Amino acid sequence: MKYQSLLSPILNFLHCETPDGWIEVARRPENLPLLLTDHLVCELKAAQTGMWLIRRYVADKESGDALLALLRPYEAFVHEAQEVPEELFRQSAFTRKILPKNGSAYGQDLVDKMVLLIKEELHHFSQVLEIMQARQIPYRKITASRYAKSMIREVRTHDPATLIDKLICGAYIEARSCERFAKLAPFLDDELNRFYVSLLRSEARHYQDYLTLAEQIAGGDISERVAFFGQLEAELIRSPDTEFRFHSGVPSPSLYPSPTGERSSL
Repeated sequence: MKYQSLLSPILNFLHCETPDGWIEVARRPENLPLLLTDHLVCELKAAQTGMWLIRRYVADKESGDALLALLRPYEAFVHEAQEVPEELFRQSAFTRKILPKNGSAYGQDLVDKMVLLIKEELHHFSQVLEIMQARQIPYRKITASRYAKSMIREVRTHDPATLIDKLICGAYIEARSCERFAKLAPFLDDELNRFYVSLLRSEARHYQDYLTLAEQIAGGDISERVAFFGQLEAELIRSPDTEFRFHSGVPSPSLYPSPTGERSSL
């Protein structure tokens, strides 16, 4: 596997691999519209996470407002079903220099990593949307999965613990995305196979950036919290789920029965 060098550290980081039951549902052609729609939304959520971290912890107000303006067209499309603005198909041109708040030891590093992440996630959003439009897959609002919400629910409520936990959650979400791109790619058509493989490199770096920032801000050992969220994430991935989403657990066979009549393995 040509991308094994990227995937090996991710598989070591995650506490489990994606079960075959999820792959069996995800690879079905009839589920492709839902898969791509949720992937599209996940790219925006990833960009929103990066923006929130910058605005909450390190950015001056003017820079934070500029980031809000950058994401506004994407949010309007996803949440308000507005027509697709032309800027969604252009590489993000955000060039404003964001100045960290005074006295922030990690501010510039967080800004640099998150601005790059935001630009890449918005570019991926546009790529997914182009694929959907080329295949005449209309965008329709869908409900969010339990995955990220279940992890965020366990985030501590006092800083810097809140920030550290959110960064660790971000690392797991990005790592799982990368693992699923690699798992699913061989079962997709040539265009989607190439696209998902192309996403591996940036997604692999995103998880590492989140983890590096968490360690830097903690200034000490974070292995206990990393293990805690790793176990929680694995439970969410391995357990049965009532819906199919990009980060869902194993879809319930009663809702997504196998075309052959066989029950998907958990």
